[in-house]
Parts: sequence; structure tokens; C-alpha cells
Amino acid sequence: MRLMTWNINSLRLRLPLLARLIEEQSPDIICLQETKVPDPLFPAQALRELGYDHQHFMGMKGYNGVAILSRHPIRALDAVPDWCGKSDTRHIGITVETDRGTVTLHDFYVPAGGDIADPAVNDKFAHKLAFLEEVTSWFRKNPPVRSIVVGDLNIAPLEHDVWSHKQLADVVSHTLPEIERLKAWSDTGFVDAMRLVVPPEQKLYTWWSYRNRDWKLSNRGRRLDHVWLTPDLREHLQDVAVLKDVRDWSSPSDHVPVIVDLALNPA
Repeated sequence: MRLMTWNINSLRLRLPLLARLIEEQSPDIICLQETKVPDPLFPAQALRELGYDHQHFMGMKGYNGVAILSRHPIRALDAVPDWCGKSDTRHIGITVETDRGTVTLHDFYVPAGGDIADPAVNDKFAHKLAFLEEVTSWFRKNPPVRSIVVGDLNIAPLEHDVWSHKQLADVVSHTLPEIERLKAWSDTGFVDAMRLVVPPEQKLYTWWSYRNRDWKLSNRGRRLDHVWLTPDLREHLQDVAVLKDVRDWSSPSDHVPVIVDLALNPA
């Protein structure tokens, strides 16, 4: 079973790029973030024509939005909280049947947090921290089993998840309050699948700012996109790949897709 997660930064704008990725990578299930499309305008038929008859999505006009597309039957999770009471379309989940049993898949878009790493003066940063705390509390009360979390978690937790640990220590996405909260969330029952494949001492990025005129030359990236597995799925992990070349495509997202291969056959 091949999963792909990607902050697409506007689904309708980058639908041709998604079609190209599907042709090249042939994922069974696609998780998207920042779809930026309200549900009535979601391009469901165009995605069916690409082979994804099974869809679960939640979006709003102009920003946020998440979607899960599947070639195989899926069932939407019913009891998904309205995080921070904002109804801002940042999380959906599904279950999928495989030859090894049911797997639960969560697709998250964590708030970016603004520019100032101080919740007292930056409401966006306060929201980010509160969001992470609520999610962590929910997973503690609902311990994950045979579960996967993917998405743009907007935090680069490890030293080599950023281009300069020293220079970014006080920059939103790599600050200690965010890292501590992300670790508390992952400690509810997950392992970092990407770092099982790429050792923590190696640089690994999934995002490069649009502000970098030559993103490849400067390579000032961050690993903001993540794949977590519960330990009961770890034995099925075959590979994780960051599709860095997609950042060079025409009109790209500032994030690149991540591919996850699991030794599971969808039912």
C-alpha cells in the first residue's frame, strides 16, 4: 500500500501537478493539506477520473482544508473533534481495510503559528500551542492502535530537520515550546517513520520558502511534513521517500510530497 502526503497549497491550482504525481508514483491513498477549497467546489469528479473514487474532504474558502483520496473503499471517522472550537478544517480521518486488518489514517494540517514565538503577543502562536495540547489530550484518551498520522505538522523537531539549528532556535516551527508539544503528541503512541528510514543525523527537509530565489542552491529547508506509525505497524514499513524534485516543477507548492510504502494490501 502506497500512501502519499502533500501540502498542495491549493488543490484546484495544482491539480495538474497532482495528476502528474499520480501518473509517476501511483499512490493508493493520497492525503492533502491546504486544499483551499470549500466543499461545494471540491473537484471530486476530476479526481474520480484520476482513479480516486473514494474521497473524504473538509475545506473552506481561501485557506486550510484537508482531503483523503483513495482507490479503495474507506470509512470516514465520525468522532473527530472541532479543535479549539474554530471549525477551521485542519483534520480528517478514515479507516481502510487491509489484508492485515483495519488501519486508521489521520490527515492533519497544524496551524503555522505566525512569525512571533510568544503566545502572549501572537494569537496565532497561542492557537498553535493550544491545538497541539488538545490533540495530545485526545490521543491520550483514545490510544492509537494500527494507526498512521500524516500531514503538515508545521514543526521541524530535530536538529537536522532544519538548515541551521542555531539560527532557527527562536524561529516559529523550531522553538522549544513547539518541539516539546510535538514530542508529547508523538509519545501518545507513535514512531517517526521518516527517521526510521533516514537517520536523525542526516539532513532531511520537506519545505523550502518561496522567498529563496534559488531554493536548491541555498537549501534552507525544514522538515515540516511528517509520517508517524503506531509500533504495531512498524514491521510493515518498507520505505519513505521525499520527492524533492517536485519543488522544481512549474508553479510548485513550497512543500514537497512524501511517499510511504507499507507491506499491506488494501482489501
